Amino acid sequence: MSGSRVMRAIRVSEFGAPSVLKVVSGVSVPQPGQGKVLIRVHACGVNPVETYIRTGTHAWKPALPYTPGTDAAGVVESVGEGVTVVKDGDRVFTTGTESGSYAEYTIAAEDCVHKLPDVLDFAQGAAIGIPYFTAFRALVHKARSKAGETVLIHGASGGVGVAACQLSRSMGLRVLGTAGTPDGMKLITNNGAHLAFNHREEGYTDKIMAATEGRGVDVIVEMLANVNLSKDLQMLAQGGRVTVVGSRGPVEINPRDTMSKESCIMGVALFFATPEETKQCAAQLFAGMEAGWLRPVVGSKYPLDKATQAHHDIIESSGAAGKIVLTM
Repeated sequence: MSGSRVMRAIRVSEFGAPSVLKVVSGVSVPQPGQGKVLIRVHACGVNPVETYIRTGTHAWKPALPYTPGTDAAGVVESVGEGVTVVKDGDRVFTTGTESGSYAEYTIAAEDCVHKLPDVLDFAQGAAIGIPYFTAFRALVHKARSKAGETVLIHGASGGVGVAACQLSRSMGLRVLGTAGTPDGMKLITNNGAHLAFNHREEGYTDKIMAATEGRGVDVIVEMLANVNLSKDLQMLAQGGRVTVVGSRGPVEINPRDTMSKESCIMGVALFFATPEETKQCAAQLFAGMEAGWLRPVVGSKYPLDKATQAHHDIIESSGAAGKIVLTM
């Protein structure tokens, strides 16, 4: 394969608004070094974290210019020396990339490349990475959820939310979910939630408490902690845990609420997963694909040159309904 091929990719040359995402067409196709895999990308997932990185306000600041994205799905084009897990022509998805996934080709380390079963299409493959690995980290590694417990997925209709509903249901939890629209509520009950609540409705937390007969919930997977954390602490059962997956600002809480339940607030950041934890998660998720409960729900698909719109919509839209992906 000659090194002179070019591709289209999104390049960010300055931090800022969604408009800094520019499609560049003369980008050289990277070559896979030792232990690396070159993938022809068919679809890539858009995650909220990519919008925070783009603004330059995230803890991780990439060197400019860069191509965003970690979650790609496509076909292995070629492999570097020593790669044994996948071969040319394999259908795969990634949980991390070295060169960015908002591009027609991407390079990923071998341990971030996973086989994509034929039952899932590429758009679904692009919806696995961050959402499902985050849901697993929150529910299993952080909250240590057990079968028979009740979980509230607070913001259940987006990428991580749907993943958390499916995973929770497969683990034998009683699953309560919230969404901001009737469509979102229907989506989550179709994907594992036993009950759905509208978080735009006045008094919805009272309905959640009533559904637990006033006992409260054991685990909360929280997508918007700056709005919900104080309410979360009041909805927890004795010994309950809130896992913070997303937050867009500060919040005021009363620490006494943690004392009365001996509850726990814990942050979730995929970045800190150990290789062992990642391996365990991948094995569990692969079993879910085989068993049929892991079925990513793709909401909106945008072509690569509409990445700016996708970044706007993932933050500003009135209610999530599945996963946002870019298609090549």
